[in-house]
Amino acid sequence: MIEHPQTADECRNHLERLRSLVDDYLVTVIPEDDRVPETLRSAIRYSLDAGGKRLRPILTLLAYESFDHDPSDIIRPACALELIHTYSLIHDDLPCMDDDDFRRGQPTLHRKYNDAIAVLAGDALHALAFELLSSARNNDVVREVSRAIGIFGMLAGQVADVEAEGNDITREQIEFIHRNKTGALIEASLKIGAMLGGAENDRLSTFSEYGQRIGLAFQIIDDVLDITGSQDKLGKDIGSDDRNLKATYPRVIGLEESRAFAKKLIDEAKEEIAKIGPASGIFKFIGDFILMRDS
Repeated sequence: MIEHPQTADECRNHLERLRSLVDDYLVTVIPEDDRVPETLRSAIRYSLDAGGKRLRPILTLLAYESFDHDPSDIIRPACALELIHTYSLIHDDLPCMDDDDFRRGQPTLHRKYNDAIAVLAGDALHALAFELLSSARNNDVVREVSRAIGIFGMLAGQVADVEAEGNDITREQIEFIHRNKTGALIEASLKIGAMLGGAENDRLSTFSEYGQRIGLAFQIIDDVLDITGSQDKLGKDIGSDDRNLKATYPRVIGLEESRAFAKKLIDEAKEEIAKIGPASGIFKFIGDFILMRDS
C-alpha cells in the first residue's frame, strides 16, 4: 500500500518529486536523430525546457497513484498531456491569436524563431503526444484525450474565445469558453489516470467532477492574475486580456465576484474528491494551491 501524503509539507514534497519525474522524462522525448531537422528539435526543446507547473501530467500521475499504483508506470501517457498543453500555448501566443511576446519568463516561440517554426513545432508536439498516449494500449484513453482537445473541448473553447474578443458576452458564454479551452484538458488528465488505474464508474465520475471544478477555477484565477499579478512571477504579458478585450470572468462579473466564484468551485471540488478517502489529501492541497497561486 502506498502512503498518501496528508500534511501540507508532505503534499508539497510529493508534488516536487512528481514534477521532477515529469521533467526527467521530458528531456528524453525529442531524439537526437538527424532525420529530425535541428531547428525543429531546438524549437521544441526551447518550449519544453521553459518550465511550467506540469499540472496536467502530475494530475494524471496522482489519479493513477490513488489506486496504489506506482506513478512511474504511466509516465509516457502522462507526459503526453504536457506536450498537448505546450503545443496549445505555442499556437495561442501566435500573432493570429493572442499575439503575446512572453511565455514562462522568456520570449514566445514565434518571437524566438518565427511564426512558421512555431506552428510546426506545435504540430510536432501534438503528433508526438499521441505517440506517447498510444503506449498505454488503451483506446478509451486516446478517445478521452482526443475529445477533450477537439471540437467538443479545447478547440471549441478556443473558437468561442476568438469570436468573443471585443464583443459583449454573457456569463454563460464565458463559462463555455473556460470549461472547454482550459478545463477540458485538466478534467481529461485526471480521468485518464483514473482509467489506467482501474477506476469504476463512481470513482471516474468523482475525478471528472473534481476536474471540471478545478479546471474552471484555474482559468478564473488566471483571468484575475492578468489584472493583479506580476509579470516577473507569471512569466508572461500582464494586462493583455484587457487590452485585447478578451472574454474573462473579471470583465463579465468583476474582480471580487470572480475570486468568490473560484473559491466556491474549489470548495465544491474538495468536497467531491473527499469521496476517495485518504488519497484525497493531495488533491485538496492542489485545490488550495490553485486558489492561492500568484504565478
